[in-house]
Amino acid sequence: MPIVTVQQGPRSVELKRELVQRITDAFVDTLQLPAETVQVWIQEVPADSWGVAGKLVADK
Repeated sequence: MPIVTVQQGPRSVELKRELVQRITDAFVDTLQLPAETVQVWIQEVPADSWGVAGKLVADK
């Protein structure tokens, strides 16, 4: 049973639904697994808790 963890900034529910479906489809197509065995966990990180190139994303 694969578990995929995605860490990203906040996104709409619609985009997260599409992402989960596409990730699941990739595992089903590539590894020929039943969709029921694929879990996708989304961890949303707020912009003030994420840094890139020495700066908070919230400051960009």
